[in-house]
Amino acid sequence: MTARAADRARYDRATAAYDAPLALVDLAAFDANAADLVRRAHGKPIRVASKSVRCRALLERVLAREGFTGIMSFTLAESLWLARSGFDDVLLAYPSADRAGYAELAADPKLAASVTVMVDDVAQLDLIDASRAGGREVVRVCLELDTSLRLLGGRVRVGARRSPLHSPAQLAEVARSVVRRPGFELVGIMAYEGHVAGVGDAVAGRPVRSRAIRLMQAAARRELAERRGAAVRAVRAVAPGLEFVNGGGTGSVQHTAAEDAVTEIAAGSGLYVPRLFDNYTSFRGRPAALFAMPVVRRPGVGAVTVLGGGYPASGAAGPDRLPVPYLPEGLRYDPQEGAGEVQTPLLGSPADDLLIGDKVWFRHAKAGELCERFDVLHLVEGDTVTATVPTYRGEGHTFL
Repeated sequence: MTARAADRARYDRATAAYDAPLALVDLAAFDANAADLVRRAHGKPIRVASKSVRCRALLERVLAREGFTGIMSFTLAESLWLARSGFDDVLLAYPSADRAGYAELAADPKLAASVTVMVDDVAQLDLIDASRAGGREVVRVCLELDTSLRLLGGRVRVGARRSPLHSPAQLAEVARSVVRRPGFELVGIMAYEGHVAGVGDAVAGRPVRSRAIRLMQAAARRELAERRGAAVRAVRAVAPGLEFVNGGGTGSVQHTAAEDAVTEIAAGSGLYVPRLFDNYTSFRGRPAALFAMPVVRRPGVGAVTVLGGGYPASGAAGPDRLPVPYLPEGLRYDPQEGAGEVQTPLLGSPADDLLIGDKVWFRHAKAGELCERFDVLHLVEGDTVTATVPTYRGEGHTFL
């Protein structure tokens, strides 16, 4: 029996009393992935990206481990909810236009002390001030540095379109605006190199493309290390009390941790290890989060149909954004139908051994987005469900 077949047998036994659709997290794999992130961070603390987890119980579990400190959130409403729930170090990774949220933040000393908001434009400071509604608490601010690699005099850009602040001088100018402005405190810098941390460099069957990605990423790491170091020095000259410099992601942990200017690493997807994180030369994680759909039809030889399953991930549309049939091994989509909203045909010889009601296990393309489809996660240890915990959705929250 292969390791994957053994996992399938365990998961089927653990969830025998539960009807699919359902989702589980294998706690042994989750904990092993957490330990590997800490190993790669070489002593620098890891801030957990909540959008890649979206389950309070699992955020609490990983933050109880040595090597993890603080949360990186994705909306202001989520940040406030987490702070009210007892998480006391929440960095909002994206600028917000949530006026009601800013009013709540500025009026509550506990929230204001626990949440740091993201800024990359003075107009965002104006919006926060206009939203205070009489609240006088000091708002903690983090600035985001654009990490994109710019080539040929800026005509070619590699990396996500995030902050407009690309140069150390631009970052320092906004830092001066924050420092001069009453009601704000500049406490951090963030720089997320998604073109390194979130792009696999070992694409199956694509050796030329994989080498090109590795060359690009090596150049990007060199350029960013120098520019990030200069940016941090420039901002520290303006705000000597800077508390943290956050960088990186699951795919770049060890590289980002090697930079002296960086004080903490962000990571989250590496806990669940969705399919988009299979193609890296620098680490190998264990798939920890899966979902199961039930077989509801047997339309012919070498074919079964499962209920639902069409859970595409965000990003540029393409086959890599679809979940992948994982267990039993050897199933594939019908190219004429793909993953459907209410039914998904699957082809392959393993289909002939599946009965009506059997579970087919899938891996999602991205990490926390799976939790937008399920209200609970079944936590598995060995071949037993030891707990069933709510996702954000299960607690009544869909923040985006």
